[in-house]
Order: sequence, then structure tokens, then C-alpha cells
Amino acid sequence: MDDRSGRVTVRELSKRFGAVAAVDGLSFTVEPGAVTGFLGPNGSGKTTTLRMVLGLVTPTAGEARINGLRFAELAQPARVVGAVLEAQGFHPARTAHAHLLACAAAVGVPDAAADHALGTVGLADAGGRPVGEYSLGMRQRLALAVALVGDPQVLLLDEPGNGLDPEGIAWLRAFLRAFAAQGRTVLVSSHLLGEVEQTADHLVVISRGRCVYQGSLTQLQQSRRARVLVRCADPARLAEALARTGIVEIDTLADGWLGIAGTDPVHVGDVALGAGVAVYGMVHERIELEQLFFQLTADEWWTR
Repeated sequence: MDDRSGRVTVRELSKRFGAVAAVDGLSFTVEPGAVTGFLGPNGSGKTTTLRMVLGLVTPTAGEARINGLRFAELAQPARVVGAVLEAQGFHPARTAHAHLLACAAAVGVPDAAADHALGTVGLADAGGRPVGEYSLGMRQRLALAVALVGDPQVLLLDEPGNGLDPEGIAWLRAFLRAFAAQGRTVLVSSHLLGEVEQTADHLVVISRGRCVYQGSLTQLQQSRRARVLVRCADPARLAEALARTGIVEIDTLADGWLGIAGTDPVHVGDVALGAGVAVYGMVHERIELEQLFFQLTADEWWTR
């Protein structure tokens, strides 16, 4: 039964290609009303997973459901799910408008939906041009327009930022957040980790076909506390002085640097001054999504 929730669920999903396990017992849930980033190294199984969700690849085991149904069971799939897996498949001599008119007819929506989709992705003025004249970024926008023709509840996007210039990436970020703010569902895979950090509310991170993290971006960032890195004349003396102020999470790093958690550079500097310890260098280490991603997908994390 179609529960109309907009929820995407993946349960114990596996896919083997001969001896290769592309996806291995993968489970996660994508909720409506948020942008969920789908991350993983090349070859981790992201595209294969999206193809199984869309019924393009048959799972070896497990299942994927949208609104409680397998994709093949959806009565009007284009009205429920819009997907962009690659910006290809356009006839180079056909105009973007003609292509979208054909898509609108195929999914049973009025011709006006083609014009609306072109306007939404910023191609209204270029809709009469042959797609063969389009840049890669324009083809990416056209692929997204095709996904939007049916006014879907769910968007599944595989690397939608490929070929977009900085203005296009900023536009895509704003569009995805606005789409999710309407109570709709967005699952977007990307290798642009900095952009995901600015766009996504939640993350699903996979490695070797398995889920290694599922949750909010904020929770992940808070689980890895930022540190102040200090190089000074007397690390032991500074550590003792900091401990007297309640700062005890202090590690000795390479070349005598101290890694100090639970404080900020101003406090460390004040304590060092009061203790008479000369400071030669200080860096406020910010935990970037890129660092967290590499930690999560490293072999030692995956095997835990």
C-alpha cells in the first residue's frame, strides 16, 4: 500500500556481480523534509544502490521501497520519484523544450509542465536550442528538469553538480533546500564534500557496500571535537596550567605539538601567558566533513 510518506527505505540490500559484492547488507532510511547526502568512495556502491532503488538493477538480496512500495509497484512512478543518474540520453538535434514535451506526454502531465520545469532549472531562454549545443552544466540542468516534469515527491540525484559552474552549484544548493523545505525528500550523492556540508541535513555514508554512518551532519561533527593545536616552549608546563582550569583532554602530537580539546585559542593563549610559557604556533583545528569522511571510510573504521 502506498503510504504517501515520501520515505525511502533500504533494508539488507545486497548486489553481487560474480565474485564482487558491490553492495553488502546495506540498510538506511531517507526521511522527507530534509536533504540527505549519500557519500562514499568511488566503487563503494552508491550508483548501484540508487539503481536498485529505481528498479534498474535487481538486488541479490534485500529490498528498497519508496512510500512503502517497490519502485515497480508505484502506480505513477514519475509523479512520485524524479531521478538523475547521468546527464545523457538526449538527442543532440532535438531542442530541450521538445525533449521535455515528449517526457511530459510520456508521464501524462500537461505540456505546461515542460515550460515550468525549464523555468525552474534556469533554461527558459535556452529551451529552443538543440541540446547538442549545450554545455555539460546545461545538460545537468536539463536532466534535472526531466526529473521535475512529473512534480515528484522524491528526488534521487547522482552527482548532480557535475559540470556546474560556481553560480550553478549555488543555485542547485538553494533549489534542493527549498525542495526539501516543502516536505519532500532529497537523496543526493556527491563527491563535492564541501558542497554537501553546506547543503545536507543528514548523511548516509557507505564504504565497501556497507553503511558506516547514518545520522545528522551536526551529530557527526559534534562526535569529533575540534582542537587547538599548540607548539610551545614547555608542553608539560602548559598542560599542567590548562588542567588547573579544567582542560584535561590534551594529547602530545608529532614534533611536540599539543592537541587540546574543549577550549578555544583565546583561553589557551591566556593560560600560556599566565604560566609564562612561550607559544611559537597555534592553530584552531576545524573538523571538516572531508576529514570525517576519510575517517569513516578508512579500513579500520569499516571493520569495526
